Amino acid sequence: MGGTQEAGDVFIPQGGSPEEAWRSVTHLGIGAHPDDLEFMAFHGIEACRRGEGKFGGIVVTDGAGSVRGQGEDVAELRARRSEEQRNAAEIGGYAVMLQLGLTSSEAMRRGNPVLTEALTKIFHVAKPGVVYTHNPADRHDTHVAVSVAVIEALRGLPKRRRPDKVYGCEVWRDLDWLTGDDRVRLDCGSDEAFAAALIEVFQSQIGGGKRYDLAVLGRRRAQATFDDPRCPDAAEMVTLAMDLTPLVKDAGIPIADYVLAAVDRFRADVARRLT
Repeated sequence: MGGTQEAGDVFIPQGGSPEEAWRSVTHLGIGAHPDDLEFMAFHGIEACRRGEGKFGGIVVTDGAGSVRGQGEDVAELRARRSEEQRNAAEIGGYAVMLQLGLTSSEAMRRGNPVLTEALTKIFHVAKPGVVYTHNPADRHDTHVAVSVAVIEALRGLPKRRRPDKVYGCEVWRDLDWLTGDDRVRLDCGSDEAFAAALIEVFQSQIGGGKRYDLAVLGRRRAQATFDDPRCPDAAEMVTLAMDLTPLVKDAGIPIADYVLAAVDRFRADVARRLT
């Protein structure tokens, strides 16, 4: 597989220049760790596979803080996870895959110049219409930090350059608690074999005892079924997301206020059903 080093590890499966690859991206996923994109942004990966655009990916950390196999040291795990992410990009037909290689502590440092500058540089070249990242109500601190960094970077763009849709997706907290229009259902199609192939690439995790291959596909099936108890399933696989577009369009909305307003609507929904 070919690739080039530029502001991290840049891999272009089909070859060509990084600038051309970034300019072609219509759907961009930005995740904290290797495998996060394949878990949360499959909606965009599948859409691009069907010919609706070009998918690009950014992974912020080196993934060295995750589970690892017996006898495997940190350096070996870091290299293995990076190679797995490249393999996923090749299988998924990504236009470009960037791995920044930060540590989790670096990613969680608010205003980290490496992360801010990398995202800003890419957003000044790429013009994706749809961006997928973590939701700011996630229970993984690194995920939340990446979500906030993405929102802040997008807010720094001229309004005409900001994406049409920004989705905060579920990984370490399901989003079925969101109510009404707060809950966005992303139809992930029906090709479970392709979805499984992307997830099974990450054997460093699955073999280490994390059965993401079962859990992620099971969650998508569950979200498709547990939608409306009175209607047949409208989709086979679904990922839930929080619509972060208003936060990107209006930089004056505090991120915490926006998320906690959704929590308040959930609380009101529970109270209404109990009373």
